[in-house]
Amino acid sequence: MTAPIALDPMARDNAAEGALLRAAGPAVAVELPGGVAAWAVTQHAAARDLLTDARLVKDAAHWAAYQRGDVPKTWPLIGLAVPGPSMVTTDGAEHRRLRALVAQAFTPRRVELMRPRVEEITHGLLDALAAGEREVDLKTAFAFPLPMTVICSLLGVPESDHGHLRDLYERFFGIRPNPEGIQATIAGLNAFVNDLVAQRRSAPGDDLASVLLAADTEGGALSDAEAAATLRVIIAAGHETTVNLIGNAVRALLAHPEQLELVRSGKVGWDAVVEESLRWTPPTSNFLFRFTTGDVEVGEVVIPKGEPVLISYNAIGRDPAQHGVTAELFDITRDPIRHLSFGHGPHVCPGSPLARLEAGVALPALFERFPDLAVAVPDEELRPSPSLVVNSLRELPVRLF
Repeated sequence: MTAPIALDPMARDNAAEGALLRAAGPAVAVELPGGVAAWAVTQHAAARDLLTDARLVKDAAHWAAYQRGDVPKTWPLIGLAVPGPSMVTTDGAEHRRLRALVAQAFTPRRVELMRPRVEEITHGLLDALAAGEREVDLKTAFAFPLPMTVICSLLGVPESDHGHLRDLYERFFGIRPNPEGIQATIAGLNAFVNDLVAQRRSAPGDDLASVLLAADTEGGALSDAEAAATLRVIIAAGHETTVNLIGNAVRALLAHPEQLELVRSGKVGWDAVVEESLRWTPPTSNFLFRFTTGDVEVGEVVIPKGEPVLISYNAIGRDPAQHGVTAELFDITRDPIRHLSFGHGPHVCPGSPLARLEAGVALPALFERFPDLAVAVPDEELRPSPSLVVNSLRELPVRLF
């Protein structure tokens, strides 16, 4: 067996790392920060199969190294690998029970009803940009506040908390050298959602958080722990994916002016921009974890029982076996071949219709308002967010006009 490939926690070149992983085979032994061993699924076909394979489960009780104590609770990614009892960490009937409550709020029909509110928030942010400085960090001023305002409006979270949540989630998804840092971050997130649950228990409103707490399923109402974990997932998934999608799409279009001209001329629709951006620079680099309940064969490799498996969307999105010999190119005219950037199978992201709506509103409105939009620094000077999980920039400095 070849030596594991060490994943770069600083995410200095996700595309190159994805190509390296993909070339090594459909399932590759990798090393995560802290010397934690895992397996990465790197090719589209293998990922599609494994994401519906019942031998891979979300319950960390099947993670042998963690159960032995080899992976400490202070590991920087522990909050992602072993989160609370939510739809992200369960399987089977329990997963269906928890997921059903969330999925009902994000059906395509209900999401479409949110369009006027998304448009209102978008144009308000663009008005503020037009009245401000010529150069701004587009991530801070536009890509972040749009989805955060939308998801927090749904949950009844006031705007005064948005900055605090951004700070917590950036630390949660990132890599920090001090072990105590992740525990403090997890404690901060737990305190926030626990307070939100307590507030809605005592004074229900007409927001999504109150609806979830009041819902009754075949397995009964949500416990406080389930409600808190579910809300934490909704807030994270409800903003982080779209922040990255918008930022990555803007960067890609500005780096490929011929592609931008195609969409501006109306020859290609903005939905194609959204889907190609999701494929080419997926908002999630690597999704942690599923765990093997038995030996699992992937090509010529056998992943043993009790191992953690991550899905490398960096590698999968540019798999030429799925997307052709031009898979490395950003091309909004390519045939609409299905990508997996929102997952697949029982755990496919239920919030994907909302992310697509927000990006589909935000991108054309941004380029219409600021037709001379340009990145304010050379592309090679843009700094990636130091994370194994989110595929994003620390900031996106642009000139608006």
